[in-house]
Amino acid sequence: MEALKILMTTSTGLASLAVIAFIIGMAAFFACLFARKAREDAEAARRGSD
Repeated sequence: MEALKILMTTSTGLASLAVIAFIIGMAAFFACLFARKAREDAEAARRGSD
């Protein structure tokens, strides 16, 4: 419980939370980006083979 208090109240803890939130957001963005590009590539390959 003390670690959670330190995480939420100190500048170092808040900076750590900001970095964690940024990394999770970046991972979600890249997952969506890669999925969209894979889908577009598969559609292009399908159109090209017809």
